[in-house]
Amino acid sequence: MAQVKDSRPVFFFDIDNCLYARSHRVHDMMSKLIDAYFITHLSLSKKDANELHLRYYKEYGLAIEGLKRHHKIDAMEYNRQVDDQLPLDDVIKPDLKLRQLLEDMDRSKVRLWLFTNAYITHGKRVVKLLDVDDLFEGITFCDYGAERMICKPHEEMYLKAQKEAGAPSAADCYFVDDSHLNCRHAQALGWTTAHLLDPSDSEPPSQASKYQIRSLEELRTIFPQFFRASTNGQL
Repeated sequence: MAQVKDSRPVFFFDIDNCLYARSHRVHDMMSKLIDAYFITHLSLSKKDANELHLRYYKEYGLAIEGLKRHHKIDAMEYNRQVDDQLPLDDVIKPDLKLRQLLEDMDRSKVRLWLFTNAYITHGKRVVKLLDVDDLFEGITFCDYGAERMICKPHEEMYLKAQKEAGAPSAADCYFVDDSHLNCRHAQALGWTTAHLLDPSDSEPPSQASKYQIRSLEELRTIFPQFFRASTNGQL
């Protein structure tokens, strides 16, 4: 984690459905594993398991937080049975375009940091498969093993990320995420935020944040101050 004072702004990147496309259907695979966990460990029907899973997700931001609060489950065992069981190797491959985008960001002007609601093992696994793990200075993740779990969109999670990344202030925090809720809360805290919509998404009734994009490539246009002059004709 960052220890030395650094005046550069920090650009926070969400991971799932942000660094890779929703069309990979990782979220769908995750939902099936979560439902299976609810069925097995809470002795629920498939219908009841799915309903409780969705209720906890809406109430707490993560299904696992509801499980910890109300059922005292072993969060690390949950991680091994759900997140770590995802067949990511079959669907996530090195992304040369993403790598080029991140390499084009000028490290003398900005620092890159991962910011996820997943546990660290999942986050690191995804960026390694994408072949961009060496381009980030660190990661702020949801600590499943903590007595009290904190995740986006709770204010404490953003403050935790800001502290761990060593961002001088909220005004020095830039953020991209596919979640409308996460972006709305980040924007309210003073972070400069871009909400990433999937190409298939309809326009939300109201924008979550100052910026709304449909491709990470648009970051070049809205934040040109963070990019070096490109040699590939994209700027």
